[in-house]
Amino acid sequence: MSATSSPSVRGKPGIVLPHKAKWDQRIVAAALYFFIRGVAATIRFDVEDRSGLFSNPPRERIIFAIWHNRLALSGILYRRYVASRKPRRRLAAMVSASRDGGLLTRILEHFGIDTVRGSSSRRGPQALIEMTTRAEQDYDLAITPDGPRGPCYVVQDGVIATAQLTGLPIVPVSYDLNWKIRLKSWDRFQVPLPFARCKITAGNVVRVRREAGEAEREALRTQLEAEMRDISGH
Repeated sequence: MSATSSPSVRGKPGIVLPHKAKWDQRIVAAALYFFIRGVAATIRFDVEDRSGLFSNPPRERIIFAIWHNRLALSGILYRRYVASRKPRRRLAAMVSASRDGGLLTRILEHFGIDTVRGSSSRRGPQALIEMTTRAEQDYDLAITPDGPRGPCYVVQDGVIATAQLTGLPIVPVSYDLNWKIRLKSWDRFQVPLPFARCKITAGNVVRVRREAGEAEREALRTQLEAEMRDISGH
């Protein structure tokens, strides 16, 4: 889960320090958290579970892949369909090291979600190592494969690399809202509105062999992108 990127704070040479939320962002984050919870309480959710994830969460940890513009309800979905059935499960999400990422981090923390700060353009190698560590600590992982700067609905290499290093399966998740606002951002971010109907789809699982070469990784990236577009209606 990655926010829109902007220049990050640099510490020692070669080290990029992620932006932390300032006091005003903390207030905004709390307000957005309560807004999301309030709206979600009025939404009617329907689930199509091709993966078997929501009906019977597997014992092994997984990587959630969800488009950047569907982030608004991601914390609600994890709570409702995974954590509520397996209370000991924990989630770590990759979030941009940018200032906007600092705001998103605070929102996710309200949902009890841990964060790893980084993206393809900022702290990429460090973030990949930290995500691998979280997997070893029995966290589920979450990545927006088209974030932080797009192109929209195009899967980047990071999620495939994470799956290969950790050995965890990728579960593509998306949803369709019949009542929403689309922001004029690069991803046309979707803001859910009260009393909407939300169809959630968990797509077919994608696995990446640790021995996979470049051609196989690219084929799996294309497969994941096609699956995510399909479950999103694109």
